[in-house]
Amino acid sequence: MAPCSAFAISNPFAPPSGKTLLLVGQDRDTIAQYINTTGNLPGGTMFYTSIQEMKGLEGSSEYGSGPQDGEALLVFYPNSVIQIGLYMVDALNNTIAGAYDEHLEALARWIKKANRPVYLRIGYEFDNPSNHYDPEQYKQAFRYIVDFLRKEGVLNAVYVWHSYCVDNPGRPLMDWYPGDDYVDWFGVTIFSTYQIGPATNFLKLAREHHKPFMIAESTPSGLYTIRGKIDWFNHIFHFIENQNIEAFCYIDSNWDVMPMYQGQHLGDARIEEDPETKYLWINEINQDRYLKSSPDLFQTLGWTASN
Repeated sequence: MAPCSAFAISNPFAPPSGKTLLLVGQDRDTIAQYINTTGNLPGGTMFYTSIQEMKGLEGSSEYGSGPQDGEALLVFYPNSVIQIGLYMVDALNNTIAGAYDEHLEALARWIKKANRPVYLRIGYEFDNPSNHYDPEQYKQAFRYIVDFLRKEGVLNAVYVWHSYCVDNPGRPLMDWYPGDDYVDWFGVTIFSTYQIGPATNFLKLAREHHKPFMIAESTPSGLYTIRGKIDWFNHIFHFIENQNIEAFCYIDSNWDVMPMYQGQHLGDARIEEDPETKYLWINEINQDRYLKSSPDLFQTLGWTASN
């Protein structure tokens, strides 16, 4: 497929200044339990798929981390946006060569059917050493996917450049940057408060490039005490408010019971499991800053859904 002309989206579906779009992940059941126990419908939900298989769009897919079920999220939460993590480890060359074009066609159809803002994290955590993404191949694959989806007429997706967010990634982060015409949002992972420093540095890059900023994955990893979790939340909320972060996605999972993560001691990050943590969370997200599910949300973000 010949690439189409590159262009930066005129509307990156960013909230108004002083607002933060609230999202919750990372699987169908976790999201449902969060909503049932907190009574709050988030402004967005999140799931994962892979360029190699593109499962989890039209039906449930299970990899040991909870059911990935994009169709259910569309049906159950019609007034919430979607965030997708697109896994691409060991698939960059085949992506560039067009080996997964049928999968990208399926993704394009699904995003258009979603008829709402979709935030696509292409090859998320590009600088994570375990992903071993070659910078040049990564940039080519990112651009290839964006060009492909644009050629397919996808108008309701924006593209997130998502950093693992560590102090020493081994080389400058901009070595992986696909370019302003292809990146709509910058995003980071924050599992530890130690990552707030690198996240702040990455935020400076986002502002230099005039891009909105997303905490794309976050959870209080490895914390087993109430005090430790509350400290983590307080740091995150302080960062969001002081830096005017445009989107915040929280993973409300019990990591230790998921087969994929057993033995890694990530902990139970469900805010509803502890009254003190739940009180802190509810008190924070009920502030006017946070955008949650509503009939007006898409319009607030600059998207007019078609009939």
